[in-house]
Amino acid sequence: MEPKQQLKNLPAMNDLLHLDKAAVWEQALGSTALKRIINHVLAATRQKIIRGQLQQVPDLAYFTAQIDQQIADNRVRALQPVINATGVILHTNLGRAKLAPEAQQALLAVNQHATNLEYDIPQEQRGDRYRAISQVISDLTGAEDALVVNNNAAAVMLVLSTLFQNKEVIISRGQMVEIGGSFRIPEIITATGGILKEVGTTNKTHVKDYQQAINENTGGILLVHTSNYKLIGFTETPAAKNLAQLAKQHQLPLVNDLGSGLLVDLSAYGLAEPTVMQELKASDLVMFSGDKLLGGPQAGIIAGKRKLIQQLKHNQLLRALRVDKATLAALTATLKLYQQGNPLEKIPVLRALTASQADLSQKAQQLKAQIEAKTTFTATVQSGTTAVGGGSLPDVALPTMLVGLQAPLSTAALTRALNYAPFPLIPRVNHDQVLLDMRTVATAELDSVIDNLQQIKF
Repeated sequence: MEPKQQLKNLPAMNDLLHLDKAAVWEQALGSTALKRIINHVLAATRQKIIRGQLQQVPDLAYFTAQIDQQIADNRVRALQPVINATGVILHTNLGRAKLAPEAQQALLAVNQHATNLEYDIPQEQRGDRYRAISQVISDLTGAEDALVVNNNAAAVMLVLSTLFQNKEVIISRGQMVEIGGSFRIPEIITATGGILKEVGTTNKTHVKDYQQAINENTGGILLVHTSNYKLIGFTETPAAKNLAQLAKQHQLPLVNDLGSGLLVDLSAYGLAEPTVMQELKASDLVMFSGDKLLGGPQAGIIAGKRKLIQQLKHNQLLRALRVDKATLAALTATLKLYQQGNPLEKIPVLRALTASQADLSQKAQQLKAQIEAKTTFTATVQSGTTAVGGGSLPDVALPTMLVGLQAPLSTAALTRALNYAPFPLIPRVNHDQVLLDMRTVATAELDSVIDNLQQIKF
């Protein structure tokens, strides 16, 4: 049949709205959304006919299946909880840090009621939305003052645009990094009105390089922690403490972009990363993320000298970058867990980072037993390694335990079935095996894993 004739024979919208499942679809989606999906299916079918991919007009069963698939695609695309079984603790695509129960409760509380976001109750007048969170950050880190914006990229932009407008920003060539989304430090410096002043080489930069670069138009020194990659071998770069005296001598701000902000020393666990407190001893300002190693919501935290924080607060850009009540509530609740002690147990990210191999093995054996008792799958337990993720600790390979799923399905089919499960599960695929990494599957999620597997038929 000629394509023109095929196109004429395509069913109309009204025909598909009278399919047997149409009433169920409309009840679940509403009339407007259903019509949009049907239009999409019809348009895709027309394109297949024009390209010669369909030799005849499909029957109504074809359209039923295509509409079902579009509805399923839309369901799993909607923002929702998923089970992260990849082993990557700070998986950017999967929302990075899981929040502690206390942070979750704080979110719920501030969204159920009006809040004193910018109301000073003792003074009975308008207040400062940053006052309470600044105090908590200062108490924890020893900073004179602090400010919170919507992510660390925003924190960097705010600092650069405030302190280095039309001034030279001295930075080592080895620290001109690019992070996710093509956020490049050199381009951000120039975009925010600064003048890039590169010093040293990719692998070696010395204090004298910074010294020689200082002139009457120098705005300050920028350190960028290479948290998403490591240079190894013949390398050298001055730490903040080595540059502090130079910056002070020339009355220049030394600002330090840490990327991932760590508030506890994890060196005992083989995780060598500078803490915010260590870097603040030498730096005038330190910028770091809230949703990485800190384990809270997405936020950019700026801590340091009060005089500089006050300058940031007067930058009109801050209004575009400010955080809302939900972020402030979740971040405050997370930081208070550090104040109360034992954050390794209370913060999900830190708990996952420091989980012992024995505990992971016990969880893996527990899941394997449940899989084989309650589903038609069989399972294996094996050791492996995984990454921290989120641009943090790139040279660290954490030991982990994996549960391998075995079923008469291809790897692709099983992965897709898990992705489309009632509680979508994102597994790890390695050497044609579908694996569940116990470092990121919480004990509380094991029942949901079993429920998902029980829904998969083969």
